[in-house]
Amino acid sequence: MGRGVDVIVWINGTFSAGKTSTARELAGILPDSTLFDPELIGDALRVLLPAKRLAEVTDYQDLPSWRRLVVDTAAALLAELGGVLVVPMTLLRQEYRDEIFGGLAARRIAVRHVLLAPAETILRERIATREEPGEPDEVDLRVRQWAYDHIPVYQQALGWLTGDAHVIDNSSLTPLETAQHIAEAVRSETAPVCDIVQTPEPTRETVAAGVLLFDEQDRVLLVDPTYKAGWEFPGGVVEAGEAPACGGVREVAEELGLVLDRVPGLLVVDWEPPQPPGYGGLRLLFDGGRLSPEATARLRLPGPELRAWRFVTEAEAAGLLPAHRHERLRWALRARERGRPLYLEAGTPVG
Repeated sequence: MGRGVDVIVWINGTFSAGKTSTARELAGILPDSTLFDPELIGDALRVLLPAKRLAEVTDYQDLPSWRRLVVDTAAALLAELGGVLVVPMTLLRQEYRDEIFGGLAARRIAVRHVLLAPAETILRERIATREEPGEPDEVDLRVRQWAYDHIPVYQQALGWLTGDAHVIDNSSLTPLETAQHIAEAVRSETAPVCDIVQTPEPTRETVAAGVLLFDEQDRVLLVDPTYKAGWEFPGGVVEAGEAPACGGVREVAEELGLVLDRVPGLLVVDWEPPQPPGYGGLRLLFDGGRLSPEATARLRLPGPELRAWRFVTEAEAAGLLPAHRHERLRWALRARERGRPLYLEAGTPVG
């Protein structure tokens, strides 16, 4: 099974696919394994968070604190126990999968992603006959209807799920038989480690260099990383002993296959204050210039690192970038217009 590193077997699937019962059986089969159900974190947040905040979401997975705590708790359990963590949890939104698996990868925790995919007729039959505590009418509304409503969401997610996970059709399998299939897939590595880029989490302030690239309409290029939520500029953390501009050039080549023929000019230096769990640091943006249509046509995407790229206007960027990155972009564009770099602190010009 490739022991020597901590590993998570993440059992995915829509509601009533058999994840939890299978996970219990699997934890009894795999040596040194522990069951961790992230639903417990959702239950805790329902108690800990104010009612006003809970009313703003329809699913606890939409809470950033839930996604962060899943990663932190899994890492803490593996640090305490080692071995294998068996995690039964539905993940139907790709960006949430990327955020959680990327956070685990950053902690050097390998994830083997398994999808339980019974036939829809079997799935509906399981939902209809599933026993739940409470009055029947309440259960029908609270549990069964919720499960039925998520079948179309699950079907829409199957495109990326089947491309990412090891799929097991457990229509005619008992939970024990399903667990045995998973155990064999893990042992034989038929269920591979999820291909998410592994960027170690910083332990102190960092220097990051981004490069702004433009098309012939002066729209700026943004990329959508697989390992964290939100769009970003091409670039990344500068390595020890590396000049920031060279770091930006290196990242552009690694991320997009684009080799810049000159050192890009500086647009902004932004000091990002620490906001736990982040350490902050210096964020630099450079002007990589305008790309020709031929250069744009040669852009490529490495699957493990970037999901997409696109050219956007400044107004369109506001709907894609987190607020602090959009402010950094806004001032970088002003610096480009004026022909002189700007120094920012927390996205605001100083001096």
